[in-house]
Amino acid sequence: RSTYLSEILASRGLGGVLASGSGSGNGSGGKDAISLGSWPTLTSVATKEGEKPPERCDWDCALATEEDPKSCLYSFDAEPNTKVISPRGTTQYISLTALNRLRRTDPTKVEPMWHSRYSILHSWFSDHSEYSLLQHVGIKGFLVSSVLLDGMNGMVLKSLLILSILTVFVALMPVLEYIVGRILVSAPFWSQWTTWGRVVRAGFPLKLLLGQLVWKGVASGFGKLEGRVRDYVVDLECEILEESVPLTVGVDEDDHAEGIDVEEEEFSDDVEGEDDVEFSDEENVEDGDDDDDEDLSENDDDAVEEYDMVVDESDFDEYDDDY
Repeated sequence: RSTYLSEILASRGLGGVLASGSGSGNGSGGKDAISLGSWPTLTSVATKEGEKPPERCDWDCALATEEDPKSCLYSFDAEPNTKVISPRGTTQYISLTALNRLRRTDPTKVEPMWHSRYSILHSWFSDHSEYSLLQHVGIKGFLVSSVLLDGMNGMVLKSLLILSILTVFVALMPVLEYIVGRILVSAPFWSQWTTWGRVVRAGFPLKLLLGQLVWKGVASGFGKLEGRVRDYVVDLECEILEESVPLTVGVDEDDHAEGIDVEEEEFSDDVEGEDDVEFSDEENVEDGDDDDDEDLSENDDDAVEEYDMVVDESDFDEYDDDY
């Protein structure tokens, strides 16, 4: 009532004047006009159409993990190991599954998630947009999204469902004929003639009313079945988007880390190869040193023997001179 009253007063140009029905303390029952100032109206807080249309934008996709959680506009935090998406250059993430399910159930609530600044539906889910997510889903996603869900505004899914029901009905026709035949010739059925016989002999308006009730029941059951099938197809579409949409945030770091690991592996392989070469060279050097040591030891033994012989001869000469 307050909103309705403010709109009426604003349409009459009264600004924020409100009449109060409280009487004064001396018992007079007069009405005092109280100025409450200007308050916001629906027209003042609404964005005028055509003033600033939503802009087309690209998207960023990231992976929410337990080590790196991501916030979600639809819920507080995105589930671990799920993809989140946001307009390019922002951190206003929303779960990709929640976004797709929201656009299937209530498309009018998608763009207000970003205060209607971005044309999300036209930019991300249109076949004519260069930023469309549907260009990554492949043939399976095309059949699910463009044919089953969007084909002829959902008539393709309804037609396939009706065709499936008719196929099952035709396949079970012999069994149904047998059951109906046994019921029509059964004694319990005809014993209730006084009950359903009145309906058979009733006038056309009553039969039309009963037919409408039956039709509403069948239509309601078909609508529930269609809703369940549609929910299943939407969940399948969400799984396809989760699998096919590529990551754009955190990919460079992962690739860099993988490159570093590859370089480390190659470096370790090179080092191991050099170690093997050095080890073989060391073995060859050690073998050569052993041979040289053996040669030197043999030469040293010969030199010592010659020295001993020389020393012995000189001693004999000195001994002869003394005598």
